[in-house]
Amino acid sequence: MTDSTALYDIPGPKTRQRHRLYGIVSTVAIAALLGWILYLLFDTGQFTAAKWTPFEYQGIQELLLRGLGNTLKAFAYAAVLSLVLGTVLACGRLSDHAPVRWLSTLLVEFFRAMPVLVMIFFIFVALKVQPLPALVAGLTLYNGSVLAEVFRAGVNSVDRGQREAAYALGMRKTQVMTHVLVPQAVRAMLPTIISQLVVALKDTSLGYLITYEEFLHAGKLIASNLDYDLPFIPVVMVISPIYIGMCMLLSWFANWVARRQRRNPKTEAVEITPADPGTLLSGGPPKP
Repeated sequence: MTDSTALYDIPGPKTRQRHRLYGIVSTVAIAALLGWILYLLFDTGQFTAAKWTPFEYQGIQELLLRGLGNTLKAFAYAAVLSLVLGTVLACGRLSDHAPVRWLSTLLVEFFRAMPVLVMIFFIFVALKVQPLPALVAGLTLYNGSVLAEVFRAGVNSVDRGQREAAYALGMRKTQVMTHVLVPQAVRAMLPTIISQLVVALKDTSLGYLITYEEFLHAGKLIASNLDYDLPFIPVVMVISPIYIGMCMLLSWFANWVARRQRRNPKTEAVEITPADPGTLLSGGPPKP
């Protein structure tokens, strides 16, 4: 048996038995809840052929695939532009020039506080921008400002001695940022960056409010069709796993990048050959 740690004690036989009982009770409760949900779905006729037949039609399949493609296109634009904007604003907030720092801080705080939907509607209605650019612009402004704070906090989280040592070697601030601080901060920032990109992916569904034909908009058209007996629940059961799968794919990509970083020789510790105890520096033997 392993030793206890500073955070908790290793459970004894009675505690393990109690935890096993908790696990069994929780499993039974979850199974009962799922069974009750399935009963309600069958009882309300959500699995009737009339509600699921539309998904066999080629036109419906093409509508969903076109909506999925539009969702991925909007997300790709928003993700890239958000990373770029976040980098620019983070550099501005870390600037040594006070006016640049103040302006960047004002932009970050304003766009972080502004609701995404309000920005999308303002760009679409007031500025009369097309649906895709309006959606991408709103997502970029919000997520870029959030990522700016993530980047700034990640850079500031690196030990102060790293920065001071780099300056002592005569490196300029740009070199310190690109070669010393950012490579070390990326590891700490990566989970939060991916989480924010997942938020951007889910927020692309707001595009249906401005008539952008994305994935949720396609599902809404199918769910509101009277010819198919309003298949709202079947549409949710088809669309939701796809959204979840895309978010899980992003998380898998983040883990893959993290593993590659750990294997990167530039970020691995360099093995130092131990000094020979018989080797002396110039100047003679040490004084007793």
